[in-house]
Amino acid sequence: MNIKAKAPLLRTASQAVQQLLNIMIQLRHPTCGCPWDIQQDYQSILSHTLEEAYEVADAIEAGDFNQLQDELGDLLFQIMFYCQMAHEEGRFSFADVAGGLADKLVRRHPHVFNQNSAIQELDKMQVMDQWEATKQQEREQKQQLSALDDVPTALPALNRAAKLQQRAANVGFDWSNTESVLDKVAEEFDELRKAIKSDDKHHMAAELGDLMFTTVNLARHLKLHPETVVRGANSKFEQRFRFVEQTLMQQGSSCAEANMTEMGQAWNLAKQSGL
Repeated sequence: MNIKAKAPLLRTASQAVQQLLNIMIQLRHPTCGCPWDIQQDYQSILSHTLEEAYEVADAIEAGDFNQLQDELGDLLFQIMFYCQMAHEEGRFSFADVAGGLADKLVRRHPHVFNQNSAIQELDKMQVMDQWEATKQQEREQKQQLSALDDVPTALPALNRAAKLQQRAANVGFDWSNTESVLDKVAEEFDELRKAIKSDDKHHMAAELGDLMFTTVNLARHLKLHPETVVRGANSKFEQRFRFVEQTLMQQGSSCAEANMTEMGQAWNLAKQSGL
C-alpha cells in the first residue's frame, strides 16, 4: 500500500477517517512502515497520549482555535494508533471503538433519542440523574458493585479526588451544604497545624492530604473543577512571578540579589497591574 502525502483539499468526514486509517496501516507495516511506529506498543505511547491531552487543554485555555485543531488531530492520531495495534492483534478495530461509542451515547441519552415525550422533557438535573443511573447499570453488568469501581487510578490526583467524591455523593455520601465543607476545611487545617508541631513527616503528609482532599470537595460544592482552578492559579502565579523578575531587572537587580521585601513590593505591583 502506498499512501500519497498530498491529500485533496475537500474531504468528507468518512473520507478523512479512511485516509487516516490507511496511513496508520502503512506506518505500522512490518516491512515498509516507519521503524519508530513499528516498534511502539500500548505502554510506549501512553506518555505521548497524556501529553497530547494536556496540549489540547493548553490550546483551549489559550483560546487558540488554530492550535486546538492541530492538537485534536494529534490526539486523534493516538486513538488511531491504539486501534491499529489492537486490530493487528485481533482484539478490536477503530470501527468497533466508534460503533461502541455510538451505541453508548444513544443508550445514555434516551431523552434525545427516545420517542417518549415524557423522557424528552427532562430537565438538566433529571438528565444527570438518568445518566448516572445508566452508568450504574453498566457497572453492575460488569460486576462492578462498588460506586467507586472503574475510577481510573492513572487520573491526575485532583481529578481523581473529585471523581471519587462525586461517585460517593451520587449514592448520598456528601455534605448537605457548602458551609459544612468550609467547617471541615477549617478542621483539617487545625489538624495539620498539630501534625506540624509533632514534626512527624508521615503524620504531616496524612493531614495535608486530608486538607487537600477536602478542598477538592469544596471546589465541587462551588461547582468548580479543582484541576481547572489550580491550573488557573498556576498561570496567575507564573505571570506575576515573571512580572517580579522583569521589574527587578529594570531596577538593575534580580531575584537572587533582592530581599523578600523588595520582591514583595514587585509582587504587589503585579497584583495592582491586574495580573
